[in-house]
Amino acid sequence: MKKFFLGTAMAVLMSTAAHAETIGVSMALFDDNFLTVLRSGMQEYAKTLDGVELQVEDAQNDVAKQQSQIQNFIAAGVDAIIVNPVDTDATAAMSKIAADAGIPLVYVNREPVNVDTLPDKQAFVASNEQESGTLQTKEICKMLGGKGKAVVMMGELSNQAARMRTKDIHDVIATDECKGIEIVEEQTANWSRTQGSDLMTNWLSAGLEFDAVISNNDEMAIGAIQALKAAGRSMDSVVIGGIDATQDALAAMAAGDLDVTVFQNAAGQGKGSVDAALKLAKGEPVEKKVYIPFELVTKDNLAQYQAKN
Repeated sequence: MKKFFLGTAMAVLMSTAAHAETIGVSMALFDDNFLTVLRSGMQEYAKTLDGVELQVEDAQNDVAKQQSQIQNFIAAGVDAIIVNPVDTDATAAMSKIAADAGIPLVYVNREPVNVDTLPDKQAFVASNEQESGTLQTKEICKMLGGKGKAVVMMGELSNQAARMRTKDIHDVIATDECKGIEIVEEQTANWSRTQGSDLMTNWLSAGLEFDAVISNNDEMAIGAIQALKAAGRSMDSVVIGGIDATQDALAAMAAGDLDVTVFQNAAGQGKGSVDAALKLAKGEPVEKKVYIPFELVTKDNLAQYQAKN
């Protein structure tokens, strides 16, 4: 009888092990507010799934480190890999490494340069960046009445999202409704609150005049707000827009400092990337591009997004 129960228990354990799925996750940077929400979204969702384990690594904004992490995941025999790329121009090599090993790979949030030529068993989960900068700039244009001077804070220039969001800004300003807006300065602050503050301080020291700050993300916008306040400028005299709708951004909006942001569902992207990775690991079909919509956030609808966070 003991042998029977032991054999049954072993069979259950072996069956469970056979159905367990391990996903290696390489995040571009842990020390980033938005990416922290994205990472937490993956981890919290994975906890609700039986037999799914995530091995999450911080690439620390180092392309070589991220590529090494992918190779280590493959050597460890993971069932699938999720990558939030450090440099979206470096993804072709990562795709090849995973494809050669036969391991499914899902890019999340940052669009890989090879998104239109991804190998089999690879996909991209994010939001359509054409929506983000477009929603943001159209609302800022509306607030300015279609005329004024604006400064643009760009994310990392190696990042496709920064390039796309900046293009969106220029595209909107080129329209008849918004062509009265002039971009007087445009520089990168690398997604960073500290660098956003430093850049704004430099602009103010140079005597730059502007009516709006259009930032590729909330962190840089918050840095700009801090510098403007330190310089004694009234928040009522400038329109400030960001993207991501982070908790800090929503708090800045509630305080009357931030005027516009765009909700990017980080937790939703995290869940979507885990689902795609699991399906690919099981040989199930997945769309090459899975988009989760952006949503405009202003002071008028702020409360519903505070509730989401």
